[in-house]
Amino acid sequence: MTPRKLFTTLAFAEAVTWTLLIAALVAKYGFDNESFTPIAGGLHGFVFLSYAAVTLFVWANQKWPARTGILGVALAVIPWATIPFERSVDRRGLLDGGWRMAPGGEEPANPVDKAAALVLRRPVASALVALVAVAVVFLVLLILGPPIPKG
Repeated sequence: MTPRKLFTTLAFAEAVTWTLLIAALVAKYGFDNESFTPIAGGLHGFVFLSYAAVTLFVWANQKWPARTGILGVALAVIPWATIPFERSVDRRGLLDGGWRMAPGGEEPANPVDKAAALVLRRPVASALVALVAVAVVFLVLLILGPPIPKG
């Protein structure tokens, strides 16, 4: 999977889960039906964290300027903003190419590159570790409760 494919997939998934969350909130506050909110909220939270992790990884791989990478992560808090951001970086060629640190690619020059090389040389194990890390953060956030307290 290329950086473009991975980033595009997560940007789209993040926008879809925004739609689900907003629909659940309309059901909750417009129709007094809270049954969808925990599901949509949890799904959106998990995909949001996954999008942020993927954005950081693609940012490092593609050597985006700091402004672009920070904007990519920050725009996830605005409903559907990941789609125009993805289109913008793709149109500017910032998603072109493969994984720089993949086997046979560039030699790691710094700690971030070394981490990327490790991930790309062991993709299945790395994907599992990333999923577990996102799940742990997600569970901690669930334990802490919703961002806006009830009442």
